[in-house]
Amino acid sequence: MTTPREHLIDWLRDAHAMEVQAERMLDNLAGRIEDYPALKARLVLHVEETRGQAARVEECLHQLGANTSMLKAGIGAVTGMVQAMSGIFASDEVVKGAVFGAAFEYFEIINYRALILAAEQVGEPGIAAALDQNLQQEQAMAAWMEANLPAIISQYLMTDNKR
Repeated sequence: MTTPREHLIDWLRDAHAMEVQAERMLDNLAGRIEDYPALKARLVLHVEETRGQAARVEECLHQLGANTSMLKAGIGAVTGMVQAMSGIFASDEVVKGAVFGAAFEYFEIINYRALILAAEQVGEPGIAAALDQNLQQEQAMAAWMEANLPAIISQYLMTDNKR
């Protein structure tokens, strides 16, 4: 029978893989959107935050006497790369990337809320506090994406119509 602590460890491994996936996806998109400097700058900042989030999750695992899953992290990296590369073939990559990026932020938010609840229920308030830092960064990125999506779409439509 799996204990609540073992579930938390497994879910933290999933969160680590999620951050590896996000880093690849965002880093690749940021490298291809020169005409959108505000979006590019925010993505570059969030890639750094994402690296920190992955490290924070890894530290949480170490506190529980566990390590990350190389398999899950590898799958996350490949998935992030495939998602990022799929945009190369879309003329509207910046819009699709922004929409998908915003949706992924909300996916991460829900995951961190669940992890925080699990950590609290397992009696790991320090881990819950560390995960709350990740949650705050994800919420800030999601809010930025939501607030800036109209400008991104408008810029794309105005630029695309001039070509």
